[in-house]
Amino acid sequence: MDMEFFMELMTSYGPIAIFVIVLLEYLNLPGFPAGVIMPLAGIWASRGGLNFFLTMVITVAAGLLGSILLYGLGRAGGEFFLKKYYKKFPKQQEMIEGKIRYLQEKGCVGIFISKLIPMVRTLISIPAGVIRMNFANYVISSTLGIFLWNLAFVGAGYILGDAVFTLFS
Repeated sequence: MDMEFFMELMTSYGPIAIFVIVLLEYLNLPGFPAGVIMPLAGIWASRGGLNFFLTMVITVAAGLLGSILLYGLGRAGGEFFLKKYYKKFPKQQEMIEGKIRYLQEKGCVGIFISKLIPMVRTLISIPAGVIRMNFANYVISSTLGIFLWNLAFVGAGYILGDAVFTLFS
């Protein structure tokens, strides 16, 4: 998938497309890289497709929904899911258990910081659910981290606008 494909979706389906694409990216599905999606949402906003504030609200809401869904997955079936996952990917067990210990030690600060680290930012939601982190604290710290991450990428697209689009198309 390339930038033109995503821009076509945004032009054709507007804010709904941004929400769905960002949601899929926050669910850590392949093919939806934040480094492409978020700046494109900013570019679209800079071209008048949507105001910047609304673009941020949509991307943060989509990111938070994706994070909550993964948190729910971890909370509902975390232990079962992890046992199956460890059997399939045994080399990742130590890393995942390390993330669980990290969250147990750092709590909300750990979630906030993790939301600012590529790959970790989407996957950290599952261990947060597994340890049954307080949901309100999880949502607040996730929202703050998601906001900063999205602001950096959407803001870059908005500020750089067409220069970025021309460079990558």
